[in-house]
Amino acid sequence: MSMRILIIGGNGTIGKKVSERLSDKHDVIIAGRSSGDVTVDFSDSTSIKEMFDKVGKLDAIVAIAGEAKWDKFENLSEDDFYIGIKSKLMGQVNTVRIGKDYLNPKGSITLSTGILADDPVDMTTSAAMVNGAIHSFVKAVALELEGIRINAVCSDLVEDSYEKYKDYFPGNTPVPMKKIVDGYLKCIEGKITGRIIRIMA
Repeated sequence: MSMRILIIGGNGTIGKKVSERLSDKHDVIIAGRSSGDVTVDFSDSTSIKEMFDKVGKLDAIVAIAGEAKWDKFENLSEDDFYIGIKSKLMGQVNTVRIGKDYLNPKGSITLSTGILADDPVDMTTSAAMVNGAIHSFVKAVALELEGIRINAVCSDLVEDSYEKYKDYFPGNTPVPMKKIVDGYLKCIEGKITGRIIRIMA
């Protein structure tokens, strides 16, 4: 059955591949910071609300967006931590908080984290903290979302970003993009809820 799906970050490294796969079967709407069918500032709840007002009713929401500061812990200021908290953490929390009211019955929300929640590397204190918080949020909020499924996809270093990040992740085998996209499909087209789908090579 065809669904109307909003993908926040649908033009990014992972988002683009997810959007391409879902477009074969579903009506995909792409939201991005500066491009897409609709634009959104993911760190601003007012902008998130305006985005949902523009797109209207949906069957699924997918968030593959948000940033966090990478630096040595001793260099991170309080404001540096708030970059990840306001963008990747609260951007996804607000997507759920606001977006749930735009979902059709039996709709779903899929969030995105990464391996740093379980296996952090140097200079990722802020990013690891945010990813771990999203995992806890998903498991808790799943108990309260009546008639809505919620999950998170947590991937290892992705194939298409390997050259850019390989020096940060010595020994990590990159994950094929198809395997990561499959994880999103499991959440969107399946029946699971409250799950953290870990995608490893």
